[in-house]
Parts: sequence; structure tokens; C-alpha cells
Amino acid sequence: MDVQTYQDQFVEFRSSLSSYIYRLVAHHQNTEDIVQEAYVKAFQHLAKFRGESSFKTWVFAIATNLAKDFLKKEQRWQEDYQDRCREATYASQEIQQTMADIAQNSTYGQFVLREHIDYCFTCISKTLMLEEQVCVILKEVYAFKVREIEVIMELSEGQVKYGLANARARLRHIFDNRCSLINKNGACHQCSELNGMFNPKQVFAAEANKIEMVKAQDKANHEQLLNLRLQLIQSIDPINAQGFDLHNYMLENMPHHVK
Repeated sequence: MDVQTYQDQFVEFRSSLSSYIYRLVAHHQNTEDIVQEAYVKAFQHLAKFRGESSFKTWVFAIATNLAKDFLKKEQRWQEDYQDRCREATYASQEIQQTMADIAQNSTYGQFVLREHIDYCFTCISKTLMLEEQVCVILKEVYAFKVREIEVIMELSEGQVKYGLANARARLRHIFDNRCSLINKNGACHQCSELNGMFNPKQVFAAEANKIEMVKAQDKANHEQLLNLRLQLIQSIDPINAQGFDLHNYMLENMPHHVK
């Protein structure tokens, strides 16, 4: 593969690679650094690519290993991080003002409910074991096949399927108990609170009812609701979203705000 072909093929999936790494590390600059390092490392080791998997799968494996190395230095997030971050926000005029400034002055500072559901998925996925988080995001968000995930993660078929099953069960349990969009007694109302803060003229219930997952809450079972949530996640590129700056601020500062 010559340089031009390498660059052309990398460009074809760079945006999905970037959004994938961003969902893992929840930090924009760290994402850029990992993707750039993966680009350089893949080129340096191009002679080792023998076509046993697709070029995309091979590069995703390199980037995944870099992200895993980075994340091993960090603690996994706790299920109550969003609650603790909410408390920290209400207790700090500085945080509230920063978020208000982003919403008012940034081109990408809008609060969009669909994007907040994606943000929430990123937060909750970071409570999973790292291997489970990677497996479920690759399979359910980026449509990699099990055999491709085996290559990326260097795991057996059984290990990948076990990780996927555990991840889905954990996500289903957390969202069923926490998300007020699908459970009227859910513990988390962050989406409606933030919508009221940033879109005071918008009727939240009407906006929420545009979302298939919300419309189906009384008819669908827990597995179907998770699938509808994941379908929504698939449709969003968090880095190129209308509310990227707002949600990125929240993600990057989450570990600091919960201390």
C-alpha cells in the first residue's frame, strides 16, 4: 500500500474512529492525540498488515490499544457520577456561569435532547469494565462483527460474546432504573432539568415524544428499549454535534466535579 492509498483509506473512517475513541476517553484533546498516534503508528507498521482483517479493523485495533493504555491510568466512572456532578453544578456559580457562557456564545453550545441521550450513554458506558465497554461500543454503535471485535480486542469468540452480554445486561439495568425518559420513577432527570435551563421556551414532553425510545416506553420490553436507545446513539456523531462544546465541557470536567 502506497502513501496516497494509505491516506485515502484512513480518511474514509477517520471520523468514526475519532467518535469511537471519544466515547471511550471522553476528552477531545486526548481523542485527537490518540487518533493521530494511531495514524502514525499504523503507517510505521504498514508492512505488518497482511490483509487477514480489513484495514479499518486493523487500524481500530491499534487505536483501541492506545486508548486502553491511556484508560488504564484512570479510574472507571461510578454510576452516581452524574448525580454528584449535578450537585457540584448547583453548588458552584462558576460552573453554572461557564455552562451558560458556552450555551450563549458557542456555535456548538446548544442543548439538544437526542445528543444528551448520547452523552448519557457515554457516561454510563464508562461505568462498565473496560473490555465490556469497548466490546459493546464496537458492536452496538459501530456495527463491527464479533469476529472483527475478536481481532481488535485479541479475545476469543466466547470472551467477546460474554463481554457483550454482560455489558448489555448492565446497561439495561442502569437505564431501566435511572432514566426518567423510560421510567417515570427513574432517578435521573438531568435531561429535563438542562432542557429547562437552556431551552426555557421549549415544551420538554413534546420534544421527548419525538424520540422513538420514549414513544415506545409503555409497549416495549427492556431489551427493545435498549435497542432503540442504541439505534439513536448510532445516528449521532458526538464530535460534530450541535451541542458538542456543552457536552464536552461536562464530560471533561466530570472527574473533577465529582471529587
